[in-house]
Amino acid sequence: MSFPLFSLEGRRALITGSSQGIGFALARGLAEHGAAVVLNGRDPGKIEAAAADLAAAGHTVSTAIFDVTSAEAVRDGIAAIEDEGPIDILINNAGMQFRTPLEDFPVERWEQLLATNISSVFYVGQAVARPMIARGRGKIINIASVQSELARPGIAPYTATKGAVKNLTRGMCADWARHGLQVNAIAPGYFKTPLNRALVDNPEFSRWLEQRTPAARWGNVDELIGAAVFLASDAASFVNGHTLYVDGGITTCL
Repeated sequence: MSFPLFSLEGRRALITGSSQGIGFALARGLAEHGAAVVLNGRDPGKIEAAAADLAAAGHTVSTAIFDVTSAEAVRDGIAAIEDEGPIDILINNAGMQFRTPLEDFPVERWEQLLATNISSVFYVGQAVARPMIARGRGKIINIASVQSELARPGIAPYTATKGAVKNLTRGMCADWARHGLQVNAIAPGYFKTPLNRALVDNPEFSRWLEQRTPAARWGNVDELIGAAVFLASDAASFVNGHTLYVDGGITTCL
């Protein structure tokens, strides 16, 4: 049985920050639905290992090593990818977290969070959108967070960056939808990832999360694949500027 609306056959997807965690899961999910995937990161060893895993499963995969926090590196990196073929789908996934009380938050960490979590979305999104606009089509998916809506002690700067991702997604839609692009965001809840390892390993936090979340558990990264495939496919041809929360219901409850 085939579902052509959700097929990604013949399409090429760039996923930033895709050596592990959510990025790698989404790359694998898009590949399983027919896309050729381009993995991106700064660590060649990690990226090549991730690419080898996908290639061993029979998927079409290539790599692009560049720093998404550098506008110049992004410009050159995207140009090199486009020289080999069009980018049909972009997932802006690169991100980081740092936890400490706001009054003690180091300025250098604030600047690092801004560069990694929001400036990279602008740099990569703009560089990829230009040729998409020329072709009259393209899919951009930004990874936001439940922290685009919620706040929790110790992560105010992260919350600020993810709120910005949500609104930048809207702005990208406002500018680029007329050119045939669909720009949306996925906002994960609390998922078992390397970024959340300290929280996953904290029994007190896990108990709080299970009580706070209607689904009463952590999410598994594979549970984000369906949302990504939907937004990357023809099934979402008139979905634009939307943030899709995949969070076990945590944003529905006060």
